[in-house]
Amino acid sequence: MSKSDLQMYLQRGRDSLLWKLEGLGEYDIRRPLVPTGTSLLGLVKHVASVEAGYLGATFGRPFPEPLPWMDEGAEHNADMYAAADESRDYLTGLYRRIQAHSDATIAALDLDAPGRVPWWEPAKADVTLHRVLIHMIAETDRHCGHADIIREIIDGAIGWRPDANSLAFATPEEFQAFHDKIERAARAAS
Repeated sequence: MSKSDLQMYLQRGRDSLLWKLEGLGEYDIRRPLVPTGTSLLGLVKHVASVEAGYLGATFGRPFPEPLPWMDEGAEHNADMYAAADESRDYLTGLYRRIQAHSDATIAALDLDAPGRVPWWEPAKADVTLHRVLIHMIAETDRHCGHADIIREIIDGAIGWRPDANSLAFATPEEFQAFHDKIERAARAAS
């Protein structure tokens, strides 16, 4: 797979994650809807922070802006939620700036360019751009899946883009019938 193919898959995940915020108010993008405290804007902050490290510092190209929630001694999981003074515009803008920085790293390096992930165990810390791109695609898409569920809980919006839900059904009635079928199967099996 080429570098442009890998970058395209990464960008799809980035775009999908940001789309999950569209049309929602401040409370809905920030509120935790599962016991772990996961929120939509928190996912954006986390994925942005992780990308800054993997496609920045790993290759000797640290992101130039401070990310105090990632500093040694920062509050545990501070990258997983949006503090009250961290606006949507600030965090989404930060994510876009990190993307641009990451894209410059990707453009500047060959897929076999070496890097070192300082927070990984030493035996596995030496990586290539190819390995890190695959890791970031997986990381981004994993958190997009979290965002899919949270957004569906909030207002029923589904899919990876506004015009493509990638699901077999189109109407609320079809989804309800499918939901009911699964519920009946679960009850019958238990």
